[in-house]
Amino acid sequence: MKDRKVHLVSLGCSKNLVDSEVMAALLAESGFQIIPRADEAEIIVINTCAFILPAKEESIDEILRMAEWKKKEKGVCTHLVVTGCLSQRYGKTLEAELPEVDLFLGTGEVPNIVRHIERLILEGSANCRSFIGRPAFLMDANRPRLLLTPFYSAYLKIAEGCSHHCSYCVIPSIRGKARSREVDDILREAESLAGKGVKEIILTAQDTTAYGRDLKGKPTLSKLLKELVSLRGIRWIRLLYTYPASVTEDLLQTIAEEEKICKYLDIPIQHIDNDILKAMNREGGSEQIRDVITKARSVIPDLALRTSLIVGFPGETRPKFNRLLAFIREARFDHLGVFTYSREEGTIAASFKSRITEKEKEVRRQLLMEEQAIISHEINHSLINSHQEVMIEGKSDDIPHFPFVGRCRRQTPDVDGITYVKGENLATGDIVNCRITAGGEYDLFAEKTTKDV
Repeated sequence: MKDRKVHLVSLGCSKNLVDSEVMAALLAESGFQIIPRADEAEIIVINTCAFILPAKEESIDEILRMAEWKKKEKGVCTHLVVTGCLSQRYGKTLEAELPEVDLFLGTGEVPNIVRHIERLILEGSANCRSFIGRPAFLMDANRPRLLLTPFYSAYLKIAEGCSHHCSYCVIPSIRGKARSREVDDILREAESLAGKGVKEIILTAQDTTAYGRDLKGKPTLSKLLKELVSLRGIRWIRLLYTYPASVTEDLLQTIAEEEKICKYLDIPIQHIDNDILKAMNREGGSEQIRDVITKARSVIPDLALRTSLIVGFPGETRPKFNRLLAFIREARFDHLGVFTYSREEGTIAASFKSRITEKEKEVRRQLLMEEQAIISHEINHSLINSHQEVMIEGKSDDIPHFPFVGRCRRQTPDVDGITYVKGENLATGDIVNCRITAGGEYDLFAEKTTKDV
């Protein structure tokens, strides 16, 4: 198998990206070459997402696009492998619908990628084209990773699966129940990442606030954070996917007290109307959501808040939607993402009546995003003349007089805005002190100050 060329495509969330990094590293350790170009690859691996309809459509489109390399008369691609959530969710059904694919692997097969591909090359796919078992894989520090993120920033998956039972969600059936990693194991991986030059670690899981509940001694997310801040080399620690009903005062105090932890909190609330939250089977209600936001802002000065919402859920009447719109104006999130409800087979909500048209869902999504654009612009404008640490991500030719681009602590990769920086001789991965000079709807503009970080 030595020197066979593999191109890997990773779709979906940060949790999926970590799985892709593990598979890439395992293949590289076994002699395969991981290459960036699909047209030069003998084997193409697509790690898919299947959370909602648009994610499934993106996965199918990418599979069909990559399959074209197998069809070319003088193409080098001989095998197409599909892994991840789409395979786990639909299993053998895909075999008939996507004959272009040689092998389908579920989410539990991440550590077995080499064995599967070697067998595929030697024996072909005639006998068995799918391996979809129990989703039991849990990341650990002994697993190698070939980082697909920039060298200075990496995701750290602290748990796998989810034990919530939201009525719209398929994740528990795809990823299994919540399973936490031991604190020492996470620390070993974080230390390894720091040794490779990683300065920012981004903690991720389906629900980071559920961390430790299934472990002996029940270590909390707050305890884990306090251990992580002691590691040398790590400069920023960022926290994603915190369940609103589980955000404790202890967690907020830890974020406020520890300088390395970004004053940034991602709290996906999904909705604010109590009837909708109950139909979604979300723990807590609108009063608790408001209390968490108020408490978070009182405990953590200069907190940047992100949330995600679902519009068009069955039973979301115009008054219920207007209640959500009014709440967005009230809460003034720094960052916000909106999904239109996707009716997913196998979920409780799939049987709900009072459905809303796709056109109306999109109208409601757009109304929320237009409101958020105004709020984001106002918040960014209020940051003018404030001093922010900025992690330089590279050069930019987009805007004259701002030759560099980066992110401040208020911005998570890919989902929030960016910061354009005026300065000289800045290197990718540097963390520099900047003064904010202007703010747009989503992006910030800054100039490097003489004070180093």
